[in-house]
Amino acid sequence: MEDVVAFLATALVVAATGPVFAGLYQFALTALSMFQTHLEAARPHLPRVAILVPCWNEDAVIATTIDRLMALEYPMDRLRVYIIDDASSDDTPRIAIAKNLEYPGKVFHIRRVAGGEGKAHTLNYGLDVLWRNDWTEAVLIMDADVIYTADSLQKMARHLADPEVGAVTAYIKEGSASPNYVQRFITFEYITATGCSRRAQNVLGFLACLSGGAQLHSRENLLEIGGKIFSHTLAEDTFTTFRTQIYGRKALFEPNALVYAEEPDSLVGLWKQRVRWGRGNVQITQVFRRLWANRSAHNELGSMSMAFLWFSIFLMPLFQIGASLGLITLYFIDAETAWQVFRWFWILAAIVYLFVTFTAFVVDWESARKSLAEGFLFPGLVSIVLIANALFPPLGEWFSTTVGLDDAPMVEVVLTLFTYAWLSLGMAVAYAAKVAETKGRHRLAATLLYLGGYGAFLCAVTFGSYVKEIRGAAMTWDKTVKTGKVG
Repeated sequence: MEDVVAFLATALVVAATGPVFAGLYQFALTALSMFQTHLEAARPHLPRVAILVPCWNEDAVIATTIDRLMALEYPMDRLRVYIIDDASSDDTPRIAIAKNLEYPGKVFHIRRVAGGEGKAHTLNYGLDVLWRNDWTEAVLIMDADVIYTADSLQKMARHLADPEVGAVTAYIKEGSASPNYVQRFITFEYITATGCSRRAQNVLGFLACLSGGAQLHSRENLLEIGGKIFSHTLAEDTFTTFRTQIYGRKALFEPNALVYAEEPDSLVGLWKQRVRWGRGNVQITQVFRRLWANRSAHNELGSMSMAFLWFSIFLMPLFQIGASLGLITLYFIDAETAWQVFRWFWILAAIVYLFVTFTAFVVDWESARKSLAEGFLFPGLVSIVLIANALFPPLGEWFSTTVGLDDAPMVEVVLTLFTYAWLSLGMAVAYAAKVAETKGRHRLAATLLYLGGYGAFLCAVTFGSYVKEIRGAAMTWDKTVKTGKVG
């Protein structure tokens, strides 16, 4: 019986290496993305683009956003901007109307009186207007704070010259002029989760998600998937991405189309945003349950690669908790085996950590330079110490001798169990950082996040999304407050 328990405990730890291998797999594929650019099927292409900008109380950013859109390197006679005002109660309507007068025939203000239902409903209100005539050949869906670089739309539009392509997304980067520590962590996260991961997905032939703030669709694609954005989920952008590909068109990532957005500058704001995203992913997982690892449903989205990458992230909190339980169980059965399993897990994590960090710095040095410390501290200081101990066991022995743990066996046992439980405890520490922030303890919050790790915070968010979805919480749209910090 003991052998069976030991086997199951070891299996839990081995299962937790899935997300680690998923990271290694994706970042190895990033190097191949230079051969999967789709540029061989692209050409200069300038469709008539209607830009939909859903707005709810965006007076801090909307004027700059419109001015930058009007400065795009794109023929102005082939560009229209529609500000879809979702019953804003601030100066958004006044600013939009003023911009309509400043750019006649180019900027349109559309007021939605019955607002408050979320982004998807607001976008659909705008799409209803677009479909009343045939002027629109492509639709750019964006957020009110996103700043497009001058040539970004041209770089996205060239892919629509291929009729097999239904949608293209850009590389969204955190663009605050003076980012704080939360935004610097997000900056580095976006290199890995967008700049690298979506390059890998281009290689694999599918896209998991079009960025909500930068998605260019052909008219044919949007009409084919129903002419509306699905509104019964908190992940409308992911739903649209899946349907685009299921209906037979490609969705692509264009890494050279750069756009900048202001991301949350607090852990509370980040938690609200990411729990919404996480709940959306729970909903997507359920809605498309027949798709997973089922090539008969879709050759690329139904591939094992897609299922592996999707569930490695989606189930990561459960993998972490399982690994902690497995290591602690092993410790009480066979302490030496527990140490060896623990050590090899962290050696593998170290290899991937170094490889991912190096790749991120190569892929986007501009962003990596802004978030240098956060890039290296992404796993958290405690995890880095555990990595060092796994790579160089004499360090742990020296520490034990120096602090006298050899003469305090119970303390050594507690410390060992703490390190074995860390994969789960890290999530608790990262969550505690958010709690500390809500109590005004900002320095403590930052300290806890650096100790626990930003990756652990994202795992805690995912776990929180499970809880909210299981409880059946209302699908409210907790909008991220924008202040116009994009430089």
